[in-house]
Amino acid sequence: MPGVAGAAVSADTRRCRIRVRGQVQGVGFRPYVYGLAEQLGLTGWVLNDAAGVDLEVQGSPAAVGAFLRRLPAEAPPLARLDGVETTEVEPETAGTEQGFTIAPSRSGAVRTGITPDAAVCPACLAELFDPADRRYRYPFINCTHCGPRYTLTRALPYDRPNTSMAAFTQCPPCQQEYDNPGDRRFHAQPNACPDCGPRLSLLTSDGQPVGTADPIAETVRRLREGEILAVKGLGGFHLLCDARNADTVARLRARKHREEKPLAVMAANLHALEGLVAFGDAEEQLLRSRDRPIVLLRKRADCDATLPGVAPGLAWLGAMLAYTPLHYLLFHEAAGRPAGTDWLEADDADPWLLVCTSANPGGEPLVIDNDEAVARLAGIADALLVHDRDIVVRCDDPVIRVGAGGASFLRRARGYTPVPIGLPRSGPSVLALGAWLKNTLCVTRDDQAFLSQHIGDLDNAATCRSLDEVARHLLEILEIRPERVACDQHPDFYSSQLAAAVAHELDVPLIRVQHHHAHLAAVQAEHGIDEAVLGIAMDGVGLGSDGTPWGGELLRLDGGSFERLGHIAPLALPGGDRAAREPWRMAASALYALGRGEEIAARFSDNPLAPRLFELLERGINSPPTTSLGRHFDAAAGLLGVKPVQRFEGQAAMLLEGLAEQHGPAEPLPNGWTIDAEHTLNLLPVLAWLADRAPQSGVKPPPVSRGAHASGSRYQPFAAAVFHATLAAALADWIRCVAEATEIRHLVFSGGCVLNQVLMTEVEQRLTGGGFHVHLPRLAPANDGGLSLGQAWIAMNVEARS
Repeated sequence: MPGVAGAAVSADTRRCRIRVRGQVQGVGFRPYVYGLAEQLGLTGWVLNDAAGVDLEVQGSPAAVGAFLRRLPAEAPPLARLDGVETTEVEPETAGTEQGFTIAPSRSGAVRTGITPDAAVCPACLAELFDPADRRYRYPFINCTHCGPRYTLTRALPYDRPNTSMAAFTQCPPCQQEYDNPGDRRFHAQPNACPDCGPRLSLLTSDGQPVGTADPIAETVRRLREGEILAVKGLGGFHLLCDARNADTVARLRARKHREEKPLAVMAANLHALEGLVAFGDAEEQLLRSRDRPIVLLRKRADCDATLPGVAPGLAWLGAMLAYTPLHYLLFHEAAGRPAGTDWLEADDADPWLLVCTSANPGGEPLVIDNDEAVARLAGIADALLVHDRDIVVRCDDPVIRVGAGGASFLRRARGYTPVPIGLPRSGPSVLALGAWLKNTLCVTRDDQAFLSQHIGDLDNAATCRSLDEVARHLLEILEIRPERVACDQHPDFYSSQLAAAVAHELDVPLIRVQHHHAHLAAVQAEHGIDEAVLGIAMDGVGLGSDGTPWGGELLRLDGGSFERLGHIAPLALPGGDRAAREPWRMAASALYALGRGEEIAARFSDNPLAPRLFELLERGINSPPTTSLGRHFDAAAGLLGVKPVQRFEGQAAMLLEGLAEQHGPAEPLPNGWTIDAEHTLNLLPVLAWLADRAPQSGVKPPPVSRGAHASGSRYQPFAAAVFHATLAAALADWIRCVAEATEIRHLVFSGGCVLNQVLMTEVEQRLTGGGFHVHLPRLAPANDGGLSLGQAWIAMNVEARS
């Protein structure tokens, strides 16, 4: 029995108590321990508890030593060991234990990790496509090495009664697998088969059952005929349609009110993507990983012609491989139901690709419930493929891009949440509630930070309620009572108001954190830097300590405090927030700052508001100054005529980056920036150069490099490349001069502009060559999705005041 010690035996017997912490539940760790102990002839026991896995082994010193060496080295593929603690204990009396056993789980204070969902494994795929297997074409096949985890977990320990699978009683064959330590499905909590598990059904758009004996075959038939299907996945519903059908893609955009924002595609294998996008080893590894993120890949020349309307005008396409059995069954049906798995790597001359986008109408949270799907997706989906296994936690698809220094998140979600991020040291438990856009929350425990899945923009009541739900679920499942609550400095954000309410309810300190301080602190936290750093925070906007909108800040961070050492010279925001949506306004602002305001009306003559804009700037009406680098990108795009009015956040900057990348490297503009004695970085010189190369200027553009962007005017690719090169040189020059004066060698960068890989690749190369240690966001997004991590780290470090 666990915890019972017997009398001493011979000196040739050794017994150890072993505590394993980390991601060790729901991954086949106990049967792995059982098998290893049996192989080595050891006695003892193993069990799950709220702290992880607890076990004791007894046998010869050589066998126990081999067990201790092999335990971490040969762990199951989904396991992640954060710590293995071994204690020598008194051996049990000979004959007390009958071999090695797996004991029942026990409860207690939660200290273990929560296992994220994982893509279906090769062994399950082999059974899925074996006509002789009892789970042939069963869309909920899984084992201890794959399948849903976090999205169906209500509480820890991770046992079936604590998941949404509690509603399904296993049939005798499934129960036998579940109870057999030697079986791949031993204690696989979602274990099921067609006789006892969840089932699919196909519904019409108004929720009525479709009369079909085979929902998968009927779904594929409808997709091929140009319909839009809502399909229930692991963490929510997707909207699927044929990616090659331009009319259907256009209809999806119209119904979802998603005019130009890029859509992602799903493929059965990499061969289906090879002719459309380019990818290297790093991208391939991510695409094939058990986490199955959406990966941004560089388009090839005929991508847009093959997939019209999927990601218009951009240089990258978001793509992922199928990751659930249901996804694979759709492709399997489309391929004609071949037996075996060879078809999964077949190089099809005309591969089937699906648009796969989140079913979240109006920017609201992902739909997870069947009845909710019928109600909220009416008018968008032509039919719904649903099932009766509840989704406990909504969790979107992650988005990753490989660039400067490695892979980085645009959105951290399924497969990665809630894997903890290690912190430099332990501290008080914190609940940090993020900001307004791309909201996430973060909960800390000891030296671990649990960053939530992407929640969304807090501009609607449903997303605000989702923030409440995620906070409650994470705190409950991890059994954490926050000692501090953190939020953004902006008092009007819903996340700030919720933070104040929670802090009051718990009677703990509320710590308001400046937006750009949090951006940089997140990088400091994930890289384990517990000393002073210099950093540049560069994004669209965040409330500054002086009450003005910041977005291009040179800061010194030390402990829980920061010092603003410099900033980008401000530009006015003519029309306030509207200027962030209309880059032509920022171009007009740049012209006015250059003393060329009289050019505004002529340059933007197609906009009737142009003359009035000059008046706003001249009189300083509704034109607050901002130091935002994001708005400087908008000004550059506006001057070059790239995107006068944006259809989604960051569109102009993304298009500008695409033009620069497709042109290729360029030399920075000599004297394209200035830095004054107060460390103010002025980018007006490079904006003036761009203004002189706009079509209205009459300056003949230089020849562009071979393979430059085919769309747009000839001056755009070259000018975009020069702008990026000049900006990279300016940023490196700016932080270098301060770093050399302070002798600080650790440099951190964050904010939405850091997602620009053309820019950051050049910045990193310039600074690394100078002997600095450059740190970029890796485990948390550079955009506002990483703010909660920074808020939490700062709150752990400041002196709390109630």
